[in-house]
Amino acid sequence: YVQDPCYRHNRFQKIANTYDDMLGRDEFFMGMTLLRWMLLHFHAHGNVLEVGAGTGRNMSYYSPDIVGRVLLTDSSDQMLDQARLKLKKLSQEDRKRFACLQADAAHLDFPDNYFDTVVDTFGLCSFDDPVQVLKEMSRVCKPNGKILLLEHGRSKTWRWVTNYLDRNAERHAKNWGCVWNRDLDDILIESGLHLERVDTWHFGTTYYVVCRPNGYKFVHPLHRRLLLSSSPVDLSPGLWNPWRKRA
Repeated sequence: YVQDPCYRHNRFQKIANTYDDMLGRDEFFMGMTLLRWMLLHFHAHGNVLEVGAGTGRNMSYYSPDIVGRVLLTDSSDQMLDQARLKLKKLSQEDRKRFACLQADAAHLDFPDNYFDTVVDTFGLCSFDDPVQVLKEMSRVCKPNGKILLLEHGRSKTWRWVTNYLDRNAERHAKNWGCVWNRDLDDILIESGLHLERVDTWHFGTTYYVVCRPNGYKFVHPLHRRLLLSSSPVDLSPGLWNPWRKRA
């Protein structure tokens, strides 16, 4: 399950109907809901792309005052079906702000420099190639936009915690479709993203990250080596409209 993305994808398909019920209480008591709110309320703006959106657990955290529209994408149609059920419970006005689209986060079919904010929460643990996903998120983000991440991985400060994650990685991946012991520092550095803020929680296993796409000038101290990136190319935002012919 750790090595084969097909098994992980199938697991998400199977647990989609009960996913929120299984996670909800644990996330609340661990403060994950507060971290989601902080990340999206204070940093998301404009038109937003969310990859690995799953059942739409972040929908209520996007402020209508500063966020225009939100496109929720995921490779699992079963998870997105749960997100669509949540959309039906919103008012007609709020519902217009959201759209769902099945998509591969590693190969996004959107123009360069299109979205103001690109979001992933607890998805890097499940993608087959998390570095490629981050590079795609950078590609579709406007040069002055933000990439927001809330992720979990191995601890760099508490060895006994990482030992536990390593011992139980296969079991956890089998149950949840999640590889919870990936090295997020290495993934972030290899992606070439420019990190503005990196905070860790829960013994160093939860990462709260605010970053900018490739080409942005700010460099966070986490970067351990020079990363080259090409200059972004401006494209008209009218080239692609994800809300066209979508409810």
